Parts: sequence; structure tokens; C-alpha cells
Amino acid sequence: MNEKFIDIQQVAQSFKTKTGPFLALRDINLTVAKGEFVTLIGHSGCGKSTLLNLIAGLTLPTQGLLLCANREIAGPGPERAVVFQNHSLLPWLTCFENVYLGVERVFGAGSKSTGAAAESKAQLKARTDAALALVGLSAAAHKRPNEISGGMKQRVGIARALAMEPKVLLMDEPFGALDALTRAKLQDELLDIVARTQSTVVMVTHDVDEAVLLSDKIVMMTNGPAATIGEVLRVDLPRPRNRVELADSAQYLQYRKAVIDFLYTRQGHVEKVA
Repeated sequence: MNEKFIDIQQVAQSFKTKTGPFLALRDINLTVAKGEFVTLIGHSGCGKSTLLNLIAGLTLPTQGLLLCANREIAGPGPERAVVFQNHSLLPWLTCFENVYLGVERVFGAGSKSTGAAAESKAQLKARTDAALALVGLSAAAHKRPNEISGGMKQRVGIARALAMEPKVLLMDEPFGALDALTRAKLQDELLDIVARTQSTVVMVTHDVDEAVLLSDKIVMMTNGPAATIGEVLRVDLPRPRNRVELADSAQYLQYRKAVIDFLYTRQGHVEKVA
């Protein structure tokens, strides 16, 4: 296993504001191995999404270096696909067309990102069909976003990301806006998909149980501003994981307690009184 598939070295991120520079992140050092599932967790304002955006190449660091597969991250790229909390589907396109659009950009005639010859329309269609089948949406391929549920929309977003065959799947609270039952179902589906695709995943979450259930490694952030990595917890629970069985697992409860202790005891927010 490549222990430095993603390598983040001494990264800091600041933003210009009317009152001067705002330091969001400082001294970020993190490695993610190939095939590893890593979650970023912490209180609001701790820079989780900022760090994810840096890995995605959507923003560039003020200081430090980020590498993916030994290449510097200098901008967005098809090897790093992002799934946001908002599914970001185009409402006038069907589920199939939303996924096909991404596939065409990466593997079609207009793309130079893969370095390979452009694929035929039949090959692009096959990729799209396979991605929708992977998330269980073949029957909804020709429906538009307003005709499907919130959970199904998120699955289309995941399908679109996976169809591009990224080296890294980046997820920014993809289930945060869903009800508890739908969220649990999609967590279980994500576990299955990642097991089949052997994807490397970095995911932002606020949910302690979600982090422990999904992760190989939980990265716990200190409070912002000037947030950094407070602790990294390795989750050595065997896979495949079953949420019902884990509910009675002493090891699972120990990991859960460690995260809660960090978030609510060591990093508990102090309310400011105006």
C-alpha cells in the first residue's frame, strides 16, 4: 500500500478580508494511502471543507505543498472527483445525461485529460450505464432530478463522480441534507461501492457515527480560526462492516467515545457573550 498516495506537507490557507488576512488552516500535515477511506471531522469553522477544496485543487494553498500520486496538485483534475452536499445536477437533463456529461468531458473527443484516444459514443454510453447500475439507478436513468428523491439525486452525483474513474473521491458532507433513514441506506451503499471499486476517499462529515462506520482513519480538526489537525484516529474495524453488528461492538464504542471526547471535551466550543 502506498502510504503517501495523497501527501499534504506544511499547508496553510489564509483568505483576504476587509479587516486583513484570515488564517483558516495552519501546519497541515497528512498522508492518505491508496484505497484508504479518510474522514475529516470537527466543529463548524474548523476548515474541513477548506482542506477538501485544497485537495480538489479548487483553491491553492497560501503555504505548503499537496501531492497526489507524486504529482503536485495545482488545480482541479479528473483524477480527483468531488461530490458536494448539494447534488449540483442540471435540472433540465435526465439522470443519464447528467452522468454522461461528466463522462464525455473526461473520455470524449474534447478531452485531453486521460492521454488516451477518445472513446466512441457507445463506449461513453456504456460507462454511464455502468455507473448508474453501480448506484442502483438504472431504472431511473431517464428521469429528471425533479422526478426523483433527495437520496436518489445524491446517488446520481456519486455515479457521475465514479464514472470518471477518479483516483480519489472527495465528498463534502454528501448525506448531510438527508433524513436519517436515507442517510443510513446511502452510507451502507457507499461502503459496498468503495469495497468494489477500491476507491481512495476523503470525506467531510459532522457525524461521529458516520465517521466511525465508514473510515479507516478519522482526522480530527481543532477549532478555527488557524485550525490544524488535532489528532488522527485509526479505525481498525474489520470489513465488510455491518451497522447492526457494530452497535454492540465494544471496539466501535471505544472509537466513538474517542471522537466525542476530542470534539466535545478537548475542543468544546465556548459561547461568546456579546
